[in-house]
Amino acid sequence: MTLDILISNWERIRSKLLETIDCFQEGDLAFSPAEGLWTARELILHIAHEERGEVGYGIIQELEEWPPEYGPGDYETIEDVKGLLSDVHSQTLDYIKTLTYADLRRTISTPWNEDFLLGDMLAHVIEHEVHHRGELSLILGLIGREAPDA
Repeated sequence: MTLDILISNWERIRSKLLETIDCFQEGDLAFSPAEGLWTARELILHIAHEERGEVGYGIIQELEEWPPEYGPGDYETIEDVKGLLSDVHSQTLDYIKTLTYADLRRTISTPWNEDFLLGDMLAHVIEHEVHHRGELSLILGLIGREAPDA
């Protein structure tokens, strides 16, 4: 996979995530499918948190520790959560644009004492986003809204 393909694939996936989020109304963000499960808002914040942690702490290692979770009270509106996703993702893209194709095959020794190929770590973050987008689509169905096609 070339870097251009990685970036364009992730941008397509991110576009679909944002399209899915746009199907929610403001009050829907507080919906949880069952007691003890994340709300739609918390799922979206988790996507941003995982990206920030995997990239900033695990890959680049610019963070000294795994970042704290984003507080739901700080991201009350759809625009707030989309803004956070955009901020975190722009940092990731800025980093990816510094890489070469050979970098994707470079081994990263993570702070949690595991070794992974850089390309595999980035693929994991993308897969994580797709996974939780599916959960957001399910929530939309549970509240009677239609989710976009994948």
